[in-house]
Amino acid sequence: MTTPADADRIENQVAVFSALDKVTAHISKIEIALNQTATFGALKITPRACYSRPPTDEPKTDTFVEIDETQLDGSEKRIFTGWMFAESPGIYGLEHPTYDVWLTQCEKPSRTVAEDNPGASTVAPSDNPGQAAAAGGAASANVPADQIPPDQDFRRRVRR
Repeated sequence: MTTPADADRIENQVAVFSALDKVTAHISKIEIALNQTATFGALKITPRACYSRPPTDEPKTDTFVEIDETQLDGSEKRIFTGWMFAESPGIYGLEHPTYDVWLTQCEKPSRTVAEDNPGASTVAPSDNPGQAAAAGGAASANVPADQIPPDQDFRRRVRR
């Protein structure tokens, strides 16, 4: 049984980060599969979980990540363990003297919302957010309002 807070959470297979090298002022996009490690300069970034919400819900994208720094002697030191939120990169990103790392999005859903909640709208796995929004229900902005069945159009629902 899923709780209301978990019902719309989408588990993803890939976390996407932006990373800034402050020495070169170069920003890189880093896509990392869960439980895999990517290197950015002296940092080793390992996402453990990446969650997002369907396009019809308020954005909430978060990841649990571990970041290690390779020291000059070759040893590794854990410098970050915790949650990063794409909607608040300045609060929940890694701020390091040489590097900044923050979550931008999660990709490649490992399941759809409907698999856990049969009454919910389906979010199709897609690399194109526009396609995912269209698959998420008929109330997409790409479908004219007169072609949306009344029971699927959130704009026509009456609050009680």
